[in-house]
This record gives sequence, structure tokens and C-alpha cells, in this order.
Amino acid sequence: MKLQVKVVNRMFMMITAPFLGMMIWMLISSQSVSLQLETAPLAEPASFNEKQSRVSSQLDKAKEIAVHTVESVRHISTLYKQTTTTMNDIVLTASQQAKRPERIYDQRITARLGTPQERIDSEKLRAELYIINQPTYRGYAMKVKLKDPKAMRMTLGHDEYGGSETTMQAVKRYNAVAGINAGGYAESRGKRYPLGTTVMNGKYISSFEPSFKNLSFVGMDVNSRLIGGKFYQKEELDKLQPKYGATFVPALLKNGASLTIPDKWKTSPARAPRTVIGNYKDDQLLILVVDGYNESGSSGATLEELQRKLANLGIRDAYNLDGGGSSTLVFNGRVVNTPSDGEMRSLPTHFLFFK
Repeated sequence: MKLQVKVVNRMFMMITAPFLGMMIWMLISSQSVSLQLETAPLAEPASFNEKQSRVSSQLDKAKEIAVHTVESVRHISTLYKQTTTTMNDIVLTASQQAKRPERIYDQRITARLGTPQERIDSEKLRAELYIINQPTYRGYAMKVKLKDPKAMRMTLGHDEYGGSETTMQAVKRYNAVAGINAGGYAESRGKRYPLGTTVMNGKYISSFEPSFKNLSFVGMDVNSRLIGGKFYQKEELDKLQPKYGATFVPALLKNGASLTIPDKWKTSPARAPRTVIGNYKDDQLLILVVDGYNESGSSGATLEELQRKLANLGIRDAYNLDGGGSSTLVFNGRVVNTPSDGEMRSLPTHFLFFK
């Protein structure tokens, strides 16, 4: 849009240049006439009067031309301003029209979630919190539009491999506005290590691990788009340019279609507190965090229920993150769900959001 304004500027200069040149010429000419009058020898009175009359006539014409030039420049300047205003209006209208389909789509997907309970809106992101009430489970949804690549990142517990901290501790330490638990983990000698392949700032933590036991990688690429799935060769994941991500099981949706859930994960446990992450076709994110009383399988949601819910909400791809007592959602400085351990669990990885 700036290019169009520059074009108008050049046009204005081209139009006014002849008039400005004429004015400069007249100024030089008048100085030349004045100089000649001062240096010329005394002439006969009649001849002098004739020359003076001729010079006076020329100056009158020059004055008339100058007045006309000034009026022309003023008119062109007014036209230039009107043209610039019109062009800016056209640019603004075009921009608004271009965003209209985006607004319509957002209104449609938001209507399926209901009325947001809270909202965080800044230059970097827009995050909205919703309550999810279903006959068999209760939870929360957080819809996030990332406006800036720096609006989301993954962190390691205390920034070290094997370290762990609660989601709230990570949120406070990084001054984030929201956060959720991320991938699964394995314990060893009092340390908690991320399960499977883990990527931080585009680099593999420890090393790339081929997918096994139905584990799936889930993270964000360099363009802040959700990526994930099973990867058996490092080159397969490298092609997606992961910026950060963690691993858990299983993947739930691919291009809006439900994926087959391994039998083991249908029953162990059948119901549980859950944290899942998915994306819409416009790359907005949706996180569901489902509450449960414990990990015994008698409370929370089944993975099939979450598949259906996500598909009905218009989600394209979705992945199950660590659940049970790990499921935590921090929004606007507080924990909004009820962790089933009775307190927040210390974890090795978290997804954080910044305004």
C-alpha cells in the first residue's frame, strides 16, 4: 500500500515541476533585468522610458503567470490530497473486506464453543476461555490465535533436561499469561525426562527417537503452525521444520477424520483427566482440559468422546497430551481446572502463551 502512495508523490512532483521551473526562471530573469538596468549607460530619456515601459509590461505578465502558477499548484495540491485520501480509503476498505471471511469463520467456530468466560487480547495473541459441560465430563477449552511467533513456546522444567516444575511455576517464571502441560515423561533417579522425541528452539533434546508404542510427536513449526504424528526417520520430522514439541499418545484427528485409537489406550484408563491440543483450518489452536477425580478410569472423558467433541467443534488435527494428574490449565494467572492429584504435578515440559 505504501508503494501506491509513493506513486502519487512522484506524480505530484512531475506535475508541479514545470511550474516550479518557470518560477525559478522568472526569478533569475527579473534579477538579470535589474542588473542590466543598473549597469547600462545613461540613455536618452525617450529611449529609457520606452525600455522601462517594456520591462514593466514584462513584469506584469510575469506576475500574472506567477499568480496563475500558484493557483495551479494549489489546485494540484488539493487534488493530490483528495487522491491520497481516496486511495487510503480504498486500501482500508480492501483490508476490511479481506478480513471479512476470517471474521465470519471465527464467529462460526466460536458459536460452537458458546460464550467466552474470559479473554486475553494483545498484539501477540488472542486467547479465550470457555467452559465445556457434557453429560459425562466437564472441562475447559482455550481457543488461541497466535498473532506473533513469540506468543507461544515450550519450556523445560527449570530449563534443564531432567528438570521438572508445575505449570504455574513455569508460567510465573516466564511471565506468561497462560500455560498447559505438554508431553509425557519417564522417571529415573528422582529426575523426570521428556518421553520420546523432544525439540527445543529447533534442536533435538537428547536425540531423535523413532516413534514406538503408538507415541506421537506434537509441536509447532517455525511458522507457528501445529504439526505432529509418527516419525520413524529424523528426516521425516526435519521436513516439517519443528521449532519445539514433545511426545505422547495417541494422535486423535487428521484432517478432521478420527484416527484409530489403540486398544490399550481405550481401556487404561477408560476415563481420565485429559489435555488435548488441536488446530482449526485457519491455524488457531484449541486446547481442551478435562477434569476428573482420579486416574482410576471412573471419571473424566474417554478419548473417543474427545474425538467426537473436537470433530464437532471443527478441529482439523488433534493430539492427546499427558493427562491424569498432569492435566493443568493456567489462564490469566490462576489454575482454572482441578488437577486430580489435589495439587499441580511437577512436569518436564509445558506449553506457555505470552501477550
